[in-house]
Amino acid sequence: MRCPYCGNEDTQVKDSRPTDDNSAIRRRRQCPACGGRFTTFERVQLRELTVVKRSGRRVPFDRDKLARSVEIATRKREVAPEAVERLINGIVRQLESTGETDVSSEQIGTLLMEGLKALDPVAYVRFASVYRNFSEAADFGDVLKELGEPPQGTPGT
Repeated sequence: MRCPYCGNEDTQVKDSRPTDDNSAIRRRRQCPACGGRFTTFERVQLRELTVVKRSGRRVPFDRDKLARSVEIATRKREVAPEAVERLINGIVRQLESTGETDVSSEQIGTLLMEGLKALDPVAYVRFASVYRNFSEAADFGDVLKELGEPPQGTPGT
């Protein structure tokens, strides 16, 4: 494993243990050249997934990109990091278990929307606003109706 600090290709594993949900192995590493310490995660990958974009372009599936999307949606929300990790792991497992190597970006977005709806309603609305490309304030009201919550300023609030 290459050191992220100095680029040395020989690092030493100092500690290994499973993650809380047993979906990965967490390894603490140290670089003998610069002394830098960092963590890596080893996960089972059932198959190589390819994402088919709306434009038809095909790109390799990137778990980190999915994690960044969830992180942005849940920013400044009191959501446990373990819950976010479970959400991401669940989505990846669902995609891998379909038996297909090609998955559409819409399929990923739908799974993420469902997961965020259950995890945190504000994160769900944030993600929906970008994913569905909201163009006016009424679009937020539509999403709130999906959640079963009346928009602010309407009777009954």
